[in-house]
Amino acid sequence: MRTRRVVLLTTIISSTFFIANLLAFIYSGSKAVLSQSLYAVTDIVGGLMIYWGIRVSREPPSHIHPFGRGKERFFWAFTAGLVTFSLTGAVVMIVGLLQFLDPARIVDIRSDLLVVGATLAAGALSLAIAISETRRDHLTLRELMSSDRQEMKVMVVQDVLGVLGAIIAIVGIYLVFMTHDERFDGAAATFVGALLVGTGIEFALEARELLVGKAIPVEEGKEILSIVERYPFIRGVVGIQSMMLGPDDILVILRLNFIDMLTTDDIEMHIDQLRRFVMAECPSVRHLIIEPVSESSRRGSSVSLE
Repeated sequence: MRTRRVVLLTTIISSTFFIANLLAFIYSGSKAVLSQSLYAVTDIVGGLMIYWGIRVSREPPSHIHPFGRGKERFFWAFTAGLVTFSLTGAVVMIVGLLQFLDPARIVDIRSDLLVVGATLAAGALSLAIAISETRRDHLTLRELMSSDRQEMKVMVVQDVLGVLGAIIAIVGIYLVFMTHDERFDGAAATFVGALLVGTGIEFALEARELLVGKAIPVEEGKEILSIVERYPFIRGVVGIQSMMLGPDDILVILRLNFIDMLTTDDIEMHIDQLRRFVMAECPSVRHLIIEPVSESSRRGSSVSLE
């Protein structure tokens, strides 16, 4: 999936409409328009963070980072989500509440509606780009949201919330136009802020699991076990441990009991061959450690991925 391309395109779109919404807010004073401007600038910052995470994660393994820096993608996606959603949402909520409690007059509602309408169209375009990239990678939105591709999920959710936020802002501004009650403007901004904060908390909880060392999905673990169990010189799998180092970077440790009558050289040869088989069938397995164990270790042991 060309995540960097999506990041760059959405960042350019967000930059354009950040300026448009900011100028509209300065002229009219609408807090709903300000919420769109704030969200656009943090969308830009979040996109740059994700871009940086993808770039740094590709650095080769080193003495300090022997398994590479794949988790940089999780860290920067987490940081981008925190900045884009939680912090921005808190600011937007405060601004909206102040407008609701002490309404300030909105000068030019028609201009606000025009700018936010254009922002809605741009958000829809950005979302369409992200969705087209998921389809190019043969992923449905449901599959993407249940995967560990944090940076792509952040970008898609940013676009979805950008569209929803623009719709809410338009409704709030239109109600001000119809009722001449500026509190609807504050209510719209408050609602958008609450939506952002809730999303930020959800992303933080999900990213925490990946940062502290989440295992691979059960289905992927079963696929690896099926490959290993088909290997003719394996008597049984004693244990399997795994960790997500990145969306396409997995560490797997296998404890295997080989058949009898194999010499040490034979076992070493079979370990190398089995490693090639597994990594060819499962390209996301970048680090595979195979540990031979005795028959006594195998007795009474059972592998469970549930």
